[in-house]
Amino acid sequence: MSATSGGPACIDCDVHNAVPDISALFAFLPDRWVDYCVESGVDGFDPAFYPPGMPLSARPDARCDGGPPGSDPDLVRAHVLDDGHADHAVLNCLYAVQALHNPDWSAAMASALNDWQAARWLAADPRFRASIVVSPRDPRAAAEEIARVAENPGFVQVLLLATASAPLGRRGYRPIYAAAEAAGLPVAIHPGVGGPNPLSPVGWPSHYIEDYAGAALSLQSQLTSLVCEGVFATHPGLRVVLLESGVTWLPSLMWRFDKNWKALRREVPWVDQPPSRLIREHVLLSVAPFDAPLDLDRDWVDRFLAQLGSVQMLLHASDYPHWHHGDRPSALLEQLSPAERALVLRGNAARLYGLPEEGSRCATA
Repeated sequence: MSATSGGPACIDCDVHNAVPDISALFAFLPDRWVDYCVESGVDGFDPAFYPPGMPLSARPDARCDGGPPGSDPDLVRAHVLDDGHADHAVLNCLYAVQALHNPDWSAAMASALNDWQAARWLAADPRFRASIVVSPRDPRAAAEEIARVAENPGFVQVLLLATASAPLGRRGYRPIYAAAEAAGLPVAIHPGVGGPNPLSPVGWPSHYIEDYAGAALSLQSQLTSLVCEGVFATHPGLRVVLLESGVTWLPSLMWRFDKNWKALRREVPWVDQPPSRLIREHVLLSVAPFDAPLDLDRDWVDRFLAQLGSVQMLLHASDYPHWHHGDRPSALLEQLSPAERALVLRGNAARLYGLPEEGSRCATA
């Protein structure tokens, strides 16, 4: 993408900031947990689902000395904001504290991570926004964390990982959704390991490419769970953002979902309208990586948007510093009308996150 003048500037809805070293969180952790980390020899929780040496895991110019890609606010600012790509960036930190089995330790690490984001990132540039990291090991503690952190307007959503300990629609998670709804924040679900379940619905894969190619499967399962368990019926004001999972799989899932709901709707009486209608009302998706044919043209885009139901479900994202989608989001933008492009680049995210409708720059393909 390159920057051009005129039109609305974009909002980048999926930028990954990284913890340079676990010691960076010690100033925000109670002494008890600092001692625990030091005495136990814990050296960090860098996510294993982005192997550091894989070219896909980071664009070359994002790799920096002294920390993983995405750990230097100045470099992220230069690449994502100052080069004209975006005038706001939503940070989704994937430091894998949700995978800790000790619920008290996991919650303490999540709180420290949020305070570190506020001090190190949100204070560094007013164009940064961040997601609240919570540990679903203790949903009530997670709800309290949401209420605490949401007082800072720099936090604009709640972040959950797709490979959780249980389907995210389960009633035990309701305090998280109630707290997010009360705070007026969407809940984002991102691929990642937040529990002991395998990466795929059929078990642990043998190769990284299996996990990579099948990343959308866990998001599909979680979306189905949210609808069938009645999360949207209980929390009608809740919005859910599916990040980094592709988008073109959704129409076929909605077709099958609607068909099966017609036959089995008595099993879930709280789902009192077709699942596709609930999804279109409550769910948005980031466009990176964009899973589309190489010969993308306007006819294909028209069919896809008609099947999806609304261009207002799509959010612009770079997925910085990850480097796995080539120019496919740009190819989509090239095929959109100016009004559609403005919605994807900024309008949809501005309404979702309460950001200004007008921006100072425009990022176009």
